[in-house]
Amino acid sequence: MKQSVKSTLVLFLICAVMAVLLALTNAFTAPKIQANLEAAANEALLVVMPEGKDFKKMDLSSYTLPATVTEAYSEAGGGYVITITTSGYGSNFIIMCGVSADGKVTGTTCLSSSETLGHEKTYGANFIGKDAAGVDGVDTISGATKTTAAYKSAMKDAINAAIILGGGSVDIRTEEEILAENLATALPEGNGEFTKLFIVEVIEGIDAVYNANNAAGYVYVIGEQFIGVPAGTTPENATVAAAHAILTATTTTEVDLNAYEGLPSALISASKTQTGNYVLNLKGAGYGINGGNEYHPASGEYIYIRVSMTPDGKIIDCLTYAQSETPNIGSACADEKFYSQFVGKTEDTYENIDAIAGATLTTDGYKKAILRAFESVKILEGGAK
Repeated sequence: MKQSVKSTLVLFLICAVMAVLLALTNAFTAPKIQANLEAAANEALLVVMPEGKDFKKMDLSSYTLPATVTEAYSEAGGGYVITITTSGYGSNFIIMCGVSADGKVTGTTCLSSSETLGHEKTYGANFIGKDAAGVDGVDTISGATKTTAAYKSAMKDAINAAIILGGGSVDIRTEEEILAENLATALPEGNGEFTKLFIVEVIEGIDAVYNANNAAGYVYVIGEQFIGVPAGTTPENATVAAAHAILTATTTTEVDLNAYEGLPSALISASKTQTGNYVLNLKGAGYGINGGNEYHPASGEYIYIRVSMTPDGKIIDCLTYAQSETPNIGSACADEKFYSQFVGKTEDTYENIDAIAGATLTTDGYKKAILRAFESVKILEGGAK
């Protein structure tokens, strides 16, 4: 029994001595470890701001910054180092950017990414010395559109964040947020839910028309003007009144495709307005049909396109209403910036559009479907068999 107590006491004393020694070791080494960590952090900060001094991590809780901003340091000379977390071709794309007191990029580096081509490692050098306006002038790399476009967006967010942190004011709303606010202001009765109308008649002086999802009315866009027209009212603006009269009176009649010979197989259905314009639904064979490899298998799905066209072959409106192209690449065919390029085009000019970078099969398949629309209208105008 005495031997057991003695052993326990010896073990206790050994543990106590070890604890004291560890505490003393930690007391001596902890400051050195912390200093090394701070030195490493400062070294990373100096990569993007070589002339920077006295960096201090900021509390961002009281600022309204771009959502991509995850960390920021102030610098004695009035500059800032901003860390951006975004998505390029892949997710978890983390970029650190230095911004001087006059709003210019002093340096940038990629801290982490799952991109595939490596452009994110060198692309940042193109932004040194650029301000917010200059970022747009940096070329996007063909074949790495998603990666380099994400880098450009990150640079803008970093510059805007630095301006805000420095006491300035920047509109950091997205285009979608600005549009939503303008629509809601023009027609509050719409409760903030609107759908852009697919136009099937030629209307003069109007850039776009949105209708409220709850049938509360319409919003007409003329340049930067948003004019709300509540349901059951008559617009005061003469241009809007003329357009409103046309759109609210429009009706369409389904066309029997079996009554015609030689229609393209890409044509799914067609209807005709009382003024003689056509509304065509077509399928385009893009990457989903003609592509496919071990990394991006073909979906087996067509691109589905809606086109309205005058009898003499001029596109009134165009819309991608369904697609299964490669995400973040060919899927750009569903972006309004792409398909709106065909508005106003004829058979002689429809190919004069900006292709989707890195998505040749998608672009070519889309354009072939548009060509089939022109061919279809010619046959439909020629009369039934």
